[in-house]
Amino acid sequence: METRMWSELLEPYKLAVDELLVKFSHVKDQYNSRGEYSPIESVLGRVKRISSILEKAQKKGIDLDDVEEKIEDIAGIRIICQFTDDIYTVRDMIKNRSDCFVVEEKDYVTNAKQSGYRSYHLIINYSVETEYGAKTVKVEVQIRTLAMDFWATIEHSLQYKYKGKLPVNVSQRLTNSASAILKLDEEMSAIRDEIVDAQNSFKIKARIVSEILNNIQNLYKVGNDREVAKIQDEFYFIYEEGDLDTLERFNRELDHIVEGYHTQSLPNFDTGSNY
Repeated sequence: METRMWSELLEPYKLAVDELLVKFSHVKDQYNSRGEYSPIESVLGRVKRISSILEKAQKKGIDLDDVEEKIEDIAGIRIICQFTDDIYTVRDMIKNRSDCFVVEEKDYVTNAKQSGYRSYHLIINYSVETEYGAKTVKVEVQIRTLAMDFWATIEHSLQYKYKGKLPVNVSQRLTNSASAILKLDEEMSAIRDEIVDAQNSFKIKARIVSEILNNIQNLYKVGNDREVAKIQDEFYFIYEEGDLDTLERFNRELDHIVEGYHTQSLPNFDTGSNY
């Protein structure tokens, strides 16, 4: 197959990956904008390199004219979660989408591979609009935790180095580490509520601090510098104390001060004027 033909073949897959990256990232942003915990931690995507497609086709005895039909992971999306339960939440989310038609599922989370590999795989049909019209392509979606992704990345690198024939000692260490990864995910799930509460508190505090600093910056434009400096010093004192309730109260009071300055700056129109 000529280089130009490969480029044309892969273009719809690139488009599918680009669109899905935006869509799943938007899902995460929607959760965050509502101040809610997002089951999606991060999203990655890639289109297989031509060399990887050729290698897989050769390994599986696939004719080059059949690669689109028989190679299901030309386009790949990887969704990373914090906790194991999130994987199934994201799976259901994808299955309920009108733009993703699931054609195959493989649960390597509950039923890990012999190597210790754990992840949830979905093969979906996804439609894109190209300059030649609509085209439906297969996309592999992998859903895994941060710990699973770390292990899988290392395992993939070693498999590539040893061309799938890992030394016994390396293979055994990978198996042992897979067990440790499983235990880690279980321990993190056991204290999930505490972790999520801590993360939410951090996000709330970051938002409040950003609003306060923005208000102080605006006050310097319209207020008395000495008075604003005192407000700023008070903020630093409260921030060092670290009490979230006090910080929230200070932010509300600062909102009233800014609103007061804004009201004073409005033009005073004479209602009796002819203009």
